[in-house]
Amino acid sequence: MKKITGIAIGLLALVTLAACGSSNDSGTDSSGSNNTSSEVTLDSIKKAGVLKVATSADFAPFEFHTMVDGKDQIVGADIDMVNAIADELGVKTQVSDMSFNTVLASVKEGKADIAVSGISATAERQKQFDFTDNYYNPPQVIIINKKNQDTLNSIAAFDGKQVGAQKGSTQEDIVKDQLSGAKLVSIDKVPSMIVELNQGSLDGMVVEQTIAESYVEQNSDLMIANVELKTDDDNAFSIALPKGSTELKDELNKIIAKLISEGKIDEYVKANNQVAESTEE
Repeated sequence: MKKITGIAIGLLALVTLAACGSSNDSGTDSSGSNNTSSEVTLDSIKKAGVLKVATSADFAPFEFHTMVDGKDQIVGADIDMVNAIADELGVKTQVSDMSFNTVLASVKEGKADIAVSGISATAERQKQFDFTDNYYNPPQVIIINKKNQDTLNSIAAFDGKQVGAQKGSTQEDIVKDQLSGAKLVSIDKVPSMIVELNQGSLDGMVVEQTIAESYVEQNSDLMIANVELKTDDDNAFSIALPKGSTELKDELNKIIAKLISEGKIDEYVKANNQVAESTEE
């Protein structure tokens, strides 16, 4: 990912992120620690002086790659948030980029302290992880090719169609539950879905609205379908923690509440959306 928009970034990610695979770190754990998730506590994070964060940086404006001072960096609204959290804790952040479907596993295996990647606290996930309070609740939309705008204009119109969703995401459930007649196609990376949608191998893809707007902005053949999807708290974003991290969760909830009350989360989203849209090659 280079000095390009969150969208064009995503398209080039097919080349660059292929090398990233499941572990392209902006701050690799040089200690090679194999701590179990049960060892992650607020005190241990403060003693280490580092908050280890797992993310999937293909989700502009929340987490994406761009060039900063000549170096490839992971930026975004979620990254701004975790940096603010780290400041409150008096530690530094160490962000690791990986496929979305391995983000939670990284926390469970003790390779990361928290996971922040547009994650929703579904009932199934709550069986294995603790989650903070919600910090952002995004509407969900369907991206389609403009040439299909007259035909793909209702839920029923997607019956039998190929609809993409990021593997391991709540968008998979949205396709299953709200577009039950469609054929779900699970794909690791959002940019990969954009490519397949442009090529015609996908008829549509479900993604969060802010993300969709960024991709559509940079892909003139694409648009957001005139189809309304239901949004509820099950799709809101929160931070995933190791199971039993009560003290850490309570502390993060206090910081999140402060950031929300100060309007910081919305500020991060808007600012990074502009970065994703305006950064050029």
